[in-house]
Amino acid sequence: MSKVHNFSAGPAILPQSAIDASVAALQNFAGTGLSLIEVSHRSKEYEAVVAEATQLVKDILKLDDNYAVVFLQGGASLQFDMIPMNWLNDGDTAAYTNTGVWASRAIKEAKLFGNVNVVASSEDKNFSYLPKGYSIPKDAKYFHCTSNNTIYGTEMFNFPETNGVPLVCDMSSDIFSRPFDASKFDMIYAGAQKNMGPAGTTLVIIKKSFLETRVTKKIPTMLDYAVHIENGSMYNTPSVFAIFVCMHTLRWIKAIGLEAMESRNTAKANLLYTEIDRNTLFTGTVAKEDRSRMNVNFILNNVEFEAEFLKFCEAKNLVGLKGHRSVGGLRASLYNALDIESVQVLVDAMQEFEASKK
Repeated sequence: MSKVHNFSAGPAILPQSAIDASVAALQNFAGTGLSLIEVSHRSKEYEAVVAEATQLVKDILKLDDNYAVVFLQGGASLQFDMIPMNWLNDGDTAAYTNTGVWASRAIKEAKLFGNVNVVASSEDKNFSYLPKGYSIPKDAKYFHCTSNNTIYGTEMFNFPETNGVPLVCDMSSDIFSRPFDASKFDMIYAGAQKNMGPAGTTLVIIKKSFLETRVTKKIPTMLDYAVHIENGSMYNTPSVFAIFVCMHTLRWIKAIGLEAMESRNTAKANLLYTEIDRNTLFTGTVAKEDRSRMNVNFILNNVEFEAEFLKFCEAKNLVGLKGHRSVGGLRASLYNALDIESVQVLVDAMQEFEASKK
């Protein structure tokens, strides 16, 4: 079968090394004679997987023992509730930016637990840019932002100065795609199914000093970060398969390095954005200074060509290009594991389609 070029926004493309290791482990995990999805999560062989995955996160992001790393379930969406539940006492206020669907959902959930101050929003222009120049109130219990907006295609390349307010960030769709100073963050979380692994687990990184500022009221056990940290991601049965694939993906990321990964991702994004700006049939939908390297959103100037173009792409094994159902248009997700050769195939298809319309 000829190669399929996977531009899906998630579950997304994975490095071949992680897929190969997963196939082998499904047949015989670590010499146990059992499949990975049969083996006890309390076995020494599987405990080694969680331990290595945890350490790889710290190694890649250059985090010391002041940070705890856990793998949870429920996706990033459960974090929208767990964060305010763990940090907002009655009367407390958290600051949020509203930059897309997932940020909006995080704000909605936080309002169930405390006051929310939306300090900046780009909703006025359908989230096609990132707000700038806003200030964060000093009395906020934490400041929450979303680094990359998967649906709309914007990405934060610089983070605001919080003046001592704890910085919390949803990095679901751009984590491990570039170097950044993780020590500036009090909490980072990310659903695995974009850049890190398959669906089924969520990475959570918490600064231990931030953990100490949690609420005084009782928290349900399964929703208490301290419980999961104390039990090393093993309070309940973890997502065994997902964490294993994450471990192998993290090995691949560490071997490449974040500096080289950023170069790869920048080259892919530049190649596609250059073609979008040149091609007479297509237009980008995001302010150029805020264009995501992970999720490239664009439209056909003649909407009547959209179904035809998608079918044209499918014939060339280009899949996952239809925009999110809430916004339509086209979206090419250029996550870490996507090779630049796949982007070139897409660019060639765009040029061929343009020529066919002249």
